[in-house]
Amino acid sequence: MATVTVSSEKTGAAIKPLHAVNNGPVVAGTSQKRGNIENYKAMKVPYVRNHDSAFFTGYGGEHSVDIHVIFPDFDRDVNDPDAYDFTNTDKYLNRITDAGSEVFYRLGGKIQHTAKKYGIHPPKDFKKWAEICEHVIMHYNEGWANGFELGITYWEIWNEPDLGYTNPETSPCWSGTPEQYFEFYEVAATHLKKRFPQLKIGGPAVTSSKSPWNDEFFKAITKDGKKVPLDFFSWHRYAHQPVSIKEGAAKAQEYLDKFGYSETESICNEWNFVEDWGDNFPESIRTIISMKGAAFCAGTMFEAQDTTVDMLMYYDARPCAFNGLFDFYDYHPLKTFYVMKMFGEHFYKKSQLKCTKDDCDIFTLAAADENGKRVISVCYYSTELDAEKKQVKINLDENAGSFDVYLLDETRDAEKILAFYGNGIEINLNPQSVLYLIEKQ
Repeated sequence: MATVTVSSEKTGAAIKPLHAVNNGPVVAGTSQKRGNIENYKAMKVPYVRNHDSAFFTGYGGEHSVDIHVIFPDFDRDVNDPDAYDFTNTDKYLNRITDAGSEVFYRLGGKIQHTAKKYGIHPPKDFKKWAEICEHVIMHYNEGWANGFELGITYWEIWNEPDLGYTNPETSPCWSGTPEQYFEFYEVAATHLKKRFPQLKIGGPAVTSSKSPWNDEFFKAITKDGKKVPLDFFSWHRYAHQPVSIKEGAAKAQEYLDKFGYSETESICNEWNFVEDWGDNFPESIRTIISMKGAAFCAGTMFEAQDTTVDMLMYYDARPCAFNGLFDFYDYHPLKTFYVMKMFGEHFYKKSQLKCTKDDCDIFTLAAADENGKRVISVCYYSTELDAEKKQVKINLDENAGSFDVYLLDETRDAEKILAFYGNGIEINLNPQSVLYLIEKQ
């Protein structure tokens, strides 16, 4: 039997934005029925990163988001509104904000695995590139060039510049040397932070918080006593064990503390289930859209709450192989959608409660709102193919009231299965399932 004990004592921590995602809702043509806008809103996604959105025509495709397509002729005047093509990006970003989310803007270009690459090369003038980005920010936050006042806070400089850095010619993200990127980041971050001191300027969205490239990056931005602006340090983590997020967060914080950026936010803005990138990758993709993938996501989010990571951003809500939220063809909800929906409805921003467990396959999170109404989730996730049903005992304090119990598993989509009153419950859980206990007022 696995035992979970939930206290009514608050830890002092608010539940963090762990259900942020990459990419926004889909409206398929003029038909709301083939889109996912209402279900997307139901997740109450706090932040939406717009990386790789240019792969999907529903967001605007190749003529959206990426800096080299918004400003297609680098030789033109950065102050000329006619030099910019904002049309598709305007529509996409406003759709995100209409869904109740804030944009997390990745400045740069999408990953490119094609024979010929566009937009991943070091700009020929780093300062001018920064000035172009300045005008993009002006358009979306200050209304420049018939723009908007979207209040976008996070602006990220590039994506995965460390990918393939030992051989830049093979990199799908940054074709220059590490040293070129370090200089590029310093120029861009310094310019943008000076122009917009109230915004959060950061990056570099590295492939892993453990990448040896990171050490070189931090040494470069702190060389000779300088301290280049870095409001957030973004990194990625693909794994098959929820506890892996703890290792990733610890390594990121180690770099931040070592180089004098202890107050910098740590953001894991790409994560999902991947067993490996070789022979098992097809099975990983199948897992992402399964109940096991959903349980992995729940476990990872619960584990992340007790780390130094400030935000998780699931990759990906875009219609693609990494989307465990919505079906690729008709956008109906998949299992991980319900993990995100329950988290957005019942956990986000509430006060965390102390919670302990004695089983490594059990992952938990508990919280209470301002009225003391509690919500508890217990996830049973296992990588074992022959994992068996597990009896779980959930202990509550003597002041516990009435709870409704909801189950997410292979056959139920976070559906109510029972109600109880008292200081505990015992229940049998199948592997790869998530249980929710929601206290009644």
